[in-house]
Amino acid sequence: MEFTWVPAASAIAREAGSVLRAFFSKGVETEYKGDVDLVTVADRASEKLIRERLAAAFPAHGIYGEEGTRDRLDGAFRWYVDPLDGTTNFAHGFPQFCVSLGLEQRPAGLEPDADGQLVAAVIYDPLRDELFTAERGRGARLNNSPLRVSRTPVLAESLTATGFPSHKRHENPNIHFYNEFTLRSHGVRRAGSAALDLAYVAAGRLDGFWEFNLNPWDTAAGILLVEEAGGRVTNFSGGAFRLDSREVLASNGRIHSELQSLFEDLFAGRNIQPIPTPREFAEQRAARTASIPL
Repeated sequence: MEFTWVPAASAIAREAGSVLRAFFSKGVETEYKGDVDLVTVADRASEKLIRERLAAAFPAHGIYGEEGTRDRLDGAFRWYVDPLDGTTNFAHGFPQFCVSLGLEQRPAGLEPDADGQLVAAVIYDPLRDELFTAERGRGARLNNSPLRVSRTPVLAESLTATGFPSHKRHENPNIHFYNEFTLRSHGVRRAGSAALDLAYVAAGRLDGFWEFNLNPWDTAAGILLVEEAGGRVTNFSGGAFRLDSREVLASNGRIHSELQSLFEDLFAGRNIQPIPTPREFAEQRAARTASIPL
């Protein structure tokens, strides 16, 4: 069987990306969905276009979109649509955002709250003109070149990424994990688009990614990309990832057990490094400098 999901979805993502580029070049008005959860006219324009194009290309497929689209969800296929992942970046003129489309196949008789199988993925970065695609069993690609995850063997040599919620940040524990991962790795990036972070793990640009409280439209496409590029995706304890999971841990596979062990330690309160005061930091730095031979 020759699948047509990715070529059609790629064309749709590119068209939606051109809409976002046009808005981005002139600036857009923003409003708030919650305390600090930005939404723009660009989000809605992009989702409207995607909804119309998907309905025309795949009339039997369901669509589950971030901006409220809920169409034909009882069918065998369902698209998870983020028309603009990285809205806060977009609204502030920070050039890190994308369009994300992930397709789930749901066999007959599947319980409503059970996961089907992710079978196709498209993530498009319109500013870099980078198109990340994957189909189940056929690998992952970037602008038609094959993707593989990195070969970084240990956390200490890795570059990872995470994100923070746009609201109720004080209730989210991730700042503690951010600190610990930063101390144990080459660095942690917080670029503001979970879909692109996952695509970057698939491309080997990042070695791992974790985040709390994401939604299916944030993760569906990126999860398949990572898996098809040879990586691994679980929850924090190493269990199977679910689309409605409140936690996602993705990696090149080589550092995954270290990541899981670190989460286990941190949740249990073990091996947590105290944060030094500015004075303590200066003293530690001076001591390290003094120990270096001339």
